[in-house]
Amino acid sequence: MHELGITQNIVAIVTENARGAKVQRVLLEIGKLSAIMPDAIQFCFDICTQDTVLEGAKLEILEIPGLAKCRQCGAEISVDKPFGICNCGSVQLDLISGEELKIKEIEIEELCV
Repeated sequence: MHELGITQNIVAIVTENARGAKVQRVLLEIGKLSAIMPDAIQFCFDICTQDTVLEGAKLEILEIPGLAKCRQCGAEISVDKPFGICNCGSVQLDLISGEELKIKEIEIEELCV
């Protein structure tokens, strides 16, 4: 399960950017063509965040659909695999979205002194 390693890297990046502040929420964007299983990331997140500034943080995952542009006619089409066929019959497609893995937002706790 490569999601464990991915989740460990996400936790490390968020921890570094939080600079010691308690993290309340993390928003990830995961493309549907990325071969990353959001459910597995969610499962691993709870394990990987134990005893860190992310412990108890809410993980939100936004799944990004696959989108490709046809090289022949220029049409943009939805794809659910990293390949497909355009309505014009062409299989020459350039992926526009769907392969992402991004940490989109980090919400940290602000302490009022």
